[in-house]
Amino acid sequence: MKLTVVGNSGSYPGPDSPASCYLLTARHHGRDFNILLDLGNGALGALQRHLDPAAVDAVLITHLHADHCLDLCGFYVLRKYHPLGAMPQIPVWGPKRTPRRLARAYGLSPEPGMREEFDFRRYPKESFQVGPFKVTARRVNHPVPAYALRVEADGKALAYSGDTGPCDALTETANQADVFLCEASFVEGGDNPPDLHLTGAEAASTAAQAGAKTLLLTHIPPWHDARVVLSEAHGHFAGALSLAEVGRTYQL
Repeated sequence: MKLTVVGNSGSYPGPDSPASCYLLTARHHGRDFNILLDLGNGALGALQRHLDPAAVDAVLITHLHADHCLDLCGFYVLRKYHPLGAMPQIPVWGPKRTPRRLARAYGLSPEPGMREEFDFRRYPKESFQVGPFKVTARRVNHPVPAYALRVEADGKALAYSGDTGPCDALTETANQADVFLCEASFVEGGDNPPDLHLTGAEAASTAAQAGAKTLLLTHIPPWHDARVVLSEAHGHFAGALSLAEVGRTYQL
């Protein structure tokens, strides 16, 4: 399984990166199978540096804030109006209101909205299969319905926080993960509302409690210095620790 960081900026696109988007690739029936974890604003353009968007097999949206889902609108246009013809429908997992929210964002009527291009599905309580990937979604703490995702393939496990404050569900998602891709939107000492985001120290503490092997800090807003967030994480986690690098591919 490979992880490519398409976008890692938190809250809105930054000067060096679009908002949240992570490409996971694994072999399946003799070919690469590609899924996206989130498709935030600006990410569809950057994705094309790594992959033809037509090769995306599924999309998993953690929650319905613009920095995690809004480029599904552009992806809808690409799939519906491509000069070579409309592309086959692909599955999109997300919270309950995903179809209606995206239809409103693009000015479409709710029915059919984007349902001809995307097969919208809600996260089940149990694990489910997406090609070679076993996915487990858990509700986490955020002002809107939000999920952390655990994705397993090739004997490896990646945990992705989405957006959340500290909670047991996040620790469970990251349990013994080979890579824990975790948001760190806050800095210590700030006026940080509860149940919204994590600091670097909180992300590192969660990784330590979960027994994760590697921690990649991500979703750092452009108004913060990522080096400060990383420095605050040191001393709370003994495993491999770094910032998730936009454009980089990690082999799990």
